[in-house]
Amino acid sequence: MSWEQQGYWQGQGQGQTQGYDQQYGYSEYARQPYVAPEPYVVDPYAPPEPYVEHVQGVPEATYPLPVVGPEPEPPVTAPSTEAEAEEEKPPSRPPGRDRYFDTLRAVALIRVVSYHTFGWAWAGMVFPSMGIMFGLAGTLMAKSLERPALEVVRSRMRRLLPPFWFWGLFVVLAMLIHDWMPGWQIVYWVVPLGDPPGNAWGEQAWEILWYLRTYLWFVLLSPVLLRVFRLAPVPVLVLSLAPIVVFHFLWEPPDNRLGSALTDLATFLFCWLLGFAHRDGVLERLKPVAVVVLSLAAIGFGGWYALTHQAETGSYDLDDIPLAQAFWSAGYVTLLMWATSCFGIDFAWLTRFRRTDRIVTVFNSRAVTIYLWHEIALILAVPLIDRFWDVPAFEKWLPLESQWFMFGVGWVLIAVFVLMCGWVEDVAAKKKPQLLPGGRAARMGT
Repeated sequence: MSWEQQGYWQGQGQGQTQGYDQQYGYSEYARQPYVAPEPYVVDPYAPPEPYVEHVQGVPEATYPLPVVGPEPEPPVTAPSTEAEAEEEKPPSRPPGRDRYFDTLRAVALIRVVSYHTFGWAWAGMVFPSMGIMFGLAGTLMAKSLERPALEVVRSRMRRLLPPFWFWGLFVVLAMLIHDWMPGWQIVYWVVPLGDPPGNAWGEQAWEILWYLRTYLWFVLLSPVLLRVFRLAPVPVLVLSLAPIVVFHFLWEPPDNRLGSALTDLATFLFCWLLGFAHRDGVLERLKPVAVVVLSLAAIGFGGWYALTHQAETGSYDLDDIPLAQAFWSAGYVTLLMWATSCFGIDFAWLTRFRRTDRIVTVFNSRAVTIYLWHEIALILAVPLIDRFWDVPAFEKWLPLESQWFMFGVGWVLIAVFVLMCGWVEDVAAKKKPQLLPGGRAARMGT
């Protein structure tokens, strides 16, 4: 509860104590010694008539009532205190989900599918999806940790693992059919604390699991990270970029599961803690000039390093350069979260466009499903389009060679997977399974 809210309720509580405490309770009400005369009323807002049942714009507690408590002064203190608290209280955000964050998550998922379709190296600079998704997840995690930590961690794992198991069942069976011989590392297909193993045939499907692995580690570490962050929010936030600098210049993690996990945690640690900062209101208290300058400096350094070190990776793709990814995402996501804190951006207007709002709702309610199944959809799009060549009309009128056509077919298959497999997310969240979320009842309930 914010300090404004605390002040508001304190004022309201005073008004209730003066009117209904033990001394002047209902048991004494019938034995009041007098009826208040007209000169007794000193409320400057009251009309000249002595007994008015309702005056628009004036709190009801200030009306001259037929019978009042035996207080020596008119009961105007509590209403004035309540009015001052109401004036000082900042406008609260509309109830329900934050449509600004929901829209960012939807755009991030679209960008991920686009990147895996076209392979654009510049896509990460235009919109660093993974950094944004970790930042949004950090905000939600900080909010959830207002409850007992063990309960929150268990809830997060319950919501994540069943969709992962359902998806993994098909991937593992397909790889087994294609001559994969698993070892003991198959346990990572149960709890992905490390990269799950697989063969080259299914690599395009399972290589995206690094995000789930990193997310799961952040969830497990969040109770400790949040405690450390709240000891010194700004210093801890700035120092969270130190691990990736150390890994890049001083000590290179080993080339195995542990090294990959450490590198990804260090790359996106700042974004996760930035979610904590947004939730705790740290960004609102910082000077705007400092936030903008430091954010642009981080973006500038990340972009400069990516462009000047292409020889090491053969590309300026941020996904291949963790140091550049960390600084670019840090500056970019900071500006996005600071903007909503400073300017009150909430995209509440989105609810006026029912179809667009419904799409955003579906993307957020089926985020895990879309992320897990999108690569399989793109894989299946290739042989499906190959069959189109056998139909003369399709060959003549459809752009079968275009990647944009494959992009469209991929989204059709993603929609099919959402309809067929999305219900697992509802079951994992202990909700009633829905074919497609975001209907009228769902919007009213959010």
